[in-house]
Amino acid sequence: MRHISASIDIQASPEQVWAALVDFESYKTWNPFIQEGSGQVIAGSTLILRMHPENGKPKTFRPKVLAIEPGRLLRWVGHLVVPGIFDGTHEFVLTEQNKSTHVVQSETFTGILVPLLGKIITSTERSFEKLNNALKKHVET
Repeated sequence: MRHISASIDIQASPEQVWAALVDFESYKTWNPFIQEGSGQVIAGSTLILRMHPENGKPKTFRPKVLAIEPGRLLRWVGHLVVPGIFDGTHEFVLTEQNKSTHVVQSETFTGILVPLLGKIITSTERSFEKLNNALKKHVET
């Protein structure tokens, strides 16, 4: 198992940040990591997300939404090929702080390939930071 995360403070309400996170159609205009997305943000539904990892080939994932709390939490799980090989439980946690929102984006990787894919995981963490910075710019402007 390996866990990565990146956090940022955004000068906007959790509702404003949430609206940007679940507006998959607009990802292509601001999101450098997940440049395309579709699906309904409903627990149990499947999303279609096109990831553009740093120094890697774009990949389409079809994660299952595990939990949502509008304005607070979005969690999904994705698998490489089949469950147990390389799984990632991804989440965004939004916490209101005065007149801003603290955003933590994280992922826990499990599966038999985790020890072999350290470079990909490290690259993904950098992509999280880029996504967070782009989210901040997008929501604050």
